[in-house]
Amino acid sequence: MPSRRLRSALSALLIALSCLLAPFGALAAWAAYGLADTGRYVTTMAPLAADPAVREAVVDTVGDGILRAVDEHLDIRPMRGSVRPFVHDAVRSFTQTRAFRLAWDTANRVTHDAVLRALREEDEHAVMVDLAPVTAQVKRQLTHDHVPFAARIPVEHTAVAVLPAGQLTVLRKGFHVLEVAGFWLPVASVAFAVAGIALAVRRRRAVVATALGTALGGALLALALCVGRGLTLADLPAGVSHPAAGAVYDALTGTLRTAAWLLLGLGLTVALLTWLTRYLRLPRPARRRRGSPAPAPAAAPAPTRARA
Repeated sequence: MPSRRLRSALSALLIALSCLLAPFGALAAWAAYGLADTGRYVTTMAPLAADPAVREAVVDTVGDGILRAVDEHLDIRPMRGSVRPFVHDAVRSFTQTRAFRLAWDTANRVTHDAVLRALREEDEHAVMVDLAPVTAQVKRQLTHDHVPFAARIPVEHTAVAVLPAGQLTVLRKGFHVLEVAGFWLPVASVAFAVAGIALAVRRRRAVVATALGTALGGALLALALCVGRGLTLADLPAGVSHPAAGAVYDALTGTLRTAAWLLLGLGLTVALLTWLTRYLRLPRPARRRRGSPAPAPAAAPAPTRARA
């Protein structure tokens, strides 16, 4: 019948759209509600303060920055090789203290707030981060260890560009799109799935197709995260630590990776349960029509005479 064919075609289209939007909805929701929330971002980044690769990257960055600042005010080039280990050891010792963890959380919170403010407002200035508090902590540690010239290390407001001004316009448009898509894409995916199953002529088959398509979307999302990690690390500048960048990438995408595995597991589970219920259904007893006589009881078998 034409109506059945039309229903089947429309149902298949809606289910296909639902399965296509599921991974993109998870990605948009992660960006809009995970990365854009300062509290969640700081909580996600907090464990990295204990990561060895991240600590070593901080040691190299802050230690080299201190040595450059000292070179500008004091000529220590003849003894730079002997001072460098003391500076790096002091920074390494500082990264193992509670003060570093507090400074790490504060720096992440301040940076995230500054980035969000730049993306949500019309300010075209670059987002900068000041490293002076970290330098002051390291200077106190070096002075306590009686390192030469430690007391004369200049503590200057060193501004590091986190978000260049030239990229703000493009990033601001993309951020606004993500804020809208983070809510509507998941809602549209669920609505299309419900409508597609409701219109289907064979709803059990439609449920299985929706579940398998959702599982496929989750698997593709997990694969995209793995490929994105490799591409991100391959495009890093020469001076950036790959292990530290990999740890940051894994921490930021942890929630999205969990969502991908949930889509995969939930889709496969629903498809399997729907398929099993088709074969495990108990046979229903036949219904007796109203007014029809009740079936006569089966006659008892006649007793047999025992032989003499």
